[in-house]
Amino acid sequence: MKPDEQWLKNRLMERFDRYVRIDTTSDLHNDREIPSTPGQWDLLRLLEQEVKDLGIPVVLFNEDGYLIARVPSNQDGAAPVIGFMAHVDTSPDVTGKDVRPQVHDAYAGQDLKLKDGLILSPSEYPELLKHTGDTLITSDGTTLLGADDKAGVAEIITAMEWILLNPEVPHGDIEIIFTPDEETGRGLTNFPLKTLKSVYCYTLDGGEEGLCEVECFNAFRVRVSCRGRVIHLGQARGKLVNAVTMLSSFLSMLPGAESPEATDGRYGYYCPLECRGNLEQAEADIYLRDFDLKEIHRRIDVLTALGTTVEKLFPGGTVEVTSEEQYLNMLEHINKNPRGLELLEKAVRLSGIEPVREIIRGGTDGSKLSQMGIPTPNIFTGGHNFHSRLEWASLRGMVRAAETVIHLCALWTEK
Repeated sequence: MKPDEQWLKNRLMERFDRYVRIDTTSDLHNDREIPSTPGQWDLLRLLEQEVKDLGIPVVLFNEDGYLIARVPSNQDGAAPVIGFMAHVDTSPDVTGKDVRPQVHDAYAGQDLKLKDGLILSPSEYPELLKHTGDTLITSDGTTLLGADDKAGVAEIITAMEWILLNPEVPHGDIEIIFTPDEETGRGLTNFPLKTLKSVYCYTLDGGEEGLCEVECFNAFRVRVSCRGRVIHLGQARGKLVNAVTMLSSFLSMLPGAESPEATDGRYGYYCPLECRGNLEQAEADIYLRDFDLKEIHRRIDVLTALGTTVEKLFPGGTVEVTSEEQYLNMLEHINKNPRGLELLEKAVRLSGIEPVREIIRGGTDGSKLSQMGIPTPNIFTGGHNFHSRLEWASLRGMVRAAETVIHLCALWTEK
C-alpha cells in the first residue's frame, strides 16, 4: 500500500517546523551531563508525549535522555524486531537558537536570499537544481536549520503514525530510539543496550534522497596540551616559555594537504577543532578521520612526533598528546547481515527512486550501535549543507525517507 503523499507532506511539515524551533544545540564543553543542554530535554519530553498520544508504549525514558518506544507487532507469527534511530541535538558549530524556518514552495532554480547577505545559490550548490518544483526549507540565515537531525526525528514519528493508521500493513515489533548529544560524539556513551530487542536498526541521519550509507570514518579525538614556564613579561628574556606560542607552532606544522578543506572521497584528515589557553597552559582538540584505521594510528604517531619537536624548539616547555576513540567504521558489522541492506535498497526503490550507496565522511550513532552488535546503516533524510547557516531540506526527500521507513517495516515481515 502506497502512503498518501499529501498526508505525509502535511504531517512532516507540521512536525519539522515545530521541532526545529526548539534550541537543542549540544555543548562540547559539558562532559559531565548527558544531555549536555536543557533544550534537548525540551524536545525529548515533547517526543515522549507525542509518542504516548499516538498510543505507542514508551519502553524507557531515562536520566541520560534516551527515549525508546516500541510499536507492537500486528503479526501472528514471529517477525524480526527492527529499530529506527535519530538524534535530537544540533551541532554547536552554528547557533540553533531562535530558528525561523523559511518555506520556499515550487522552487524554480533561483538564488535564495537569506539574512546577513547569505545566498543559497545553485551556482555554488548545483544539487539545488535537482529539486526544481520541490518545496525547500531553510533557516532565515542567522542560524542553522536543524534538519540534522530533526528531519530524521520527524520522518520516524510520521512513519509510525501512518503505520498505526493503516493496520492492514504488516509489521513486526518496531523500536524507535531518540538519542542526545550525537554531535559531541557522546550520543551512545551510556546507551541502555539491554533494553533493545532489535536485531537490525537504521539511523535516519543522512542527506540527499536515495542515499544508503554503510561505511563511515574511523574517528579519534586527540588533545594536545602545551605547558610553558611563566614569569613577568618585563623579565621574560631567556626565562619565559609561552604555551600559546608553543601551541601555535604545533598547529602550524599540521599538513595542509590533509585537512577537511583539502580532501574528499576516501582521503582522511587532521582537523584542529578548538584552542584555548594562556601563557602557562594551552591546549587544542584535533579530530582525526580516516576510513583506514592504520592511517589514524599513523596520524597519532605524527602528532606525537610533532610534540617532541615543539619541546625541542621551546626548551623548558612540555607537550602531552593523548588520544581517544570516538567511533569506528561500521562496514564490517553491517556486512555480517546483508539482508538488512538488501531490504533497505528495495524499500528505497518502492519509494520511487534508485538507492545510491555512499560513504559517510563523518559518523552517526549507528556507527557505535553497529560496534555494539546491532548493524545500523544510515538512511537519507533529505537534508543538505549540515552544520551551516545555508542548511536546507527537501520536503520531497523527507516524504521519500518516511516512505522508506514504512516499506522497511513491511518488508521485514517477509520470509
